[in-house]
Amino acid sequence: MASKIYIQLIPPLKQPKTIVYPVNMPKSTPRRKLAAILAADVVGFSKKMGENEDRTLSNLKSCRAITEESIENHHGRIFGSAGDSIIAEFASPVDALLAAVEFQKNIRDRNNELDTSDQMEFRVGLNLGDVIVEGENLYGDGVNVAARIEALAEPGGISVSGKIYDEVRRKLDLSFVNRGSQEMKNIEEPVQTFKVELGNTSKGLETFSSKTPIESQNTPHSLNDEELPYTKEVKIPAIAVLPFINMGGDPEQEYFTDGITEDIITNLSLWRTFPVISRNSSFTYRGQSHNLKHVSSELGARYIVEGSVRKGGNRVRITSQLIDAENDHHLWSERWDRTLEDIFDVQDEVSEAIARRVAPSVTGHEQNRLIQKRPENFSAWEEYLQGLRCFNERKRTDFEDPGLKQASQHFKKAIELEPSHSDAHANLGLCCMWELVQRITSDSEKTLDAIMDHGRKAEALNNENPLALMSISAAYFFRGEHLIALDYANRALQFNPSLAFSYFWLSLAQIHSGDFQQGESSILKGIELSPADPDLNHFHTALYFALLGQEKFDKALVSIDKSLHKHQQGLMLGFRAAVLGHLERGPEAKMALDRYLELRPNLKVRDDYRKIFVPNSAVADIIIEGLIKAGWTPKE
Repeated sequence: MASKIYIQLIPPLKQPKTIVYPVNMPKSTPRRKLAAILAADVVGFSKKMGENEDRTLSNLKSCRAITEESIENHHGRIFGSAGDSIIAEFASPVDALLAAVEFQKNIRDRNNELDTSDQMEFRVGLNLGDVIVEGENLYGDGVNVAARIEALAEPGGISVSGKIYDEVRRKLDLSFVNRGSQEMKNIEEPVQTFKVELGNTSKGLETFSSKTPIESQNTPHSLNDEELPYTKEVKIPAIAVLPFINMGGDPEQEYFTDGITEDIITNLSLWRTFPVISRNSSFTYRGQSHNLKHVSSELGARYIVEGSVRKGGNRVRITSQLIDAENDHHLWSERWDRTLEDIFDVQDEVSEAIARRVAPSVTGHEQNRLIQKRPENFSAWEEYLQGLRCFNERKRTDFEDPGLKQASQHFKKAIELEPSHSDAHANLGLCCMWELVQRITSDSEKTLDAIMDHGRKAEALNNENPLALMSISAAYFFRGEHLIALDYANRALQFNPSLAFSYFWLSLAQIHSGDFQQGESSILKGIELSPADPDLNHFHTALYFALLGQEKFDKALVSIDKSLHKHQQGLMLGFRAAVLGHLERGPEAKMALDRYLELRPNLKVRDDYRKIFVPNSAVADIIIEGLIKAGWTPKE
């Protein structure tokens, strides 16, 4: 007997009204935002001015050109530049640190070519914090702490706050030395600081990495990893496959070209030797002209695959090239001219060739894994590709999503033509899953059964199909059988460790079974693999649950706000009201609660909420208590 199901067990939400978000604050309230702040100034500038003003100002102008270029290249904005100092803001801590590393290295290179008298050195400090916006200027402790940290940096060096360190340590190939907590003038609490080691500055995504302690000569061997002065991340560079270009000119063939790209992404993912950026993030660049270094930085991928497909009659030409985006170097390119009967072999050839370039140490076992069963009926495969296109380009709205219905129809047609098509069964299960999540279905029990049924059929046809295993994991999650869901999500990742949504379901299973820390780690991994995912709001909601369970309420609020910013679901207002209740932000909490209860008028007792939430969840009572603190008075 199936357990009660997430979201659909009581009458669905009323069609939501237009929600104004975020909550409008009184006009007198200053506008605030979170920003990464970079502060820098010249070492010994006053002394240099005293020795030779004209020479010093000329050198400062040259150095300013270097620093400004790096800040601009990494999407920063200078909002203060009095004397020899620079203060800049960035939306991303990663961009801020990359800018600092770049201009420090460029300044160092400049110094190496000049006499000592013309050399200049900068100290740089970085902080992530809340700032007050007034015109073009920023104020507040977020700025002040950056300036204080800058003063702690060595000449030519970079110091960062603990908040910056937390955000970048998994994303950049840099080493850090923990300098401990520092007392700072006019700052109420000590600030944790780190020194940045500038020896290694690769920009690649830090995925599938292991930490190897770096021992200094003065460090006793008895110290454990946590006691070492710093830890260096050893990582494997990621690869992103950008959408191949349809050279045939026929818009109706876009699905075919997209299908080629997706199949190469899937094949590459199966090698498990290096991380592959998800399809959802890579495809955000379709139809755009792009700078590969910029794409590399945004996706966290060192290697970029580009290509084109030209289909004519019974023949197809595929071209592909592999680029080291960090160095703007073409490593490899090739062209294949084949008949359509050979198309599956061509796809395997392309992915194998790319994989051998990126990871030449791939084992024979991994090579064998690349050889997949293909549908014998080519028309079935075309229907499957059409379904994929409808699925990936759907509206993603609650209550109505024609794209899901169209995708389901194509997948069903593919199954009629080729009953053994495992991927078509799996994706049909995923369509049902999204019908449940987006509250489109009128019968949640029937939809849940369909998710499981299609997942099981796909698994029976290919027990190593990660999409099938992910679909089954989702079904068990909705039933509240979290440990079984956990097992299937892990199995999905075993066969495709770059499938970002498998990390999503893995994290949900971990979180709702009470393992909040591991759930946080898993969802962050998913976000790393698909940083531009159109469904990223769901990732942020999962992160919200993980943070809420750890009583990290401030961070949980940030996560649910990110989710709401992307997709204003009524359900999310309840989550927001709960965390605001825990934060004791009464008026905001009550306003969010009132809006939520308008959409959920049947919530009268605690069990009413449990019925619409995930069964057997370790998070449910935490949310209920937050709603009560926000002003909900359930009848006992």
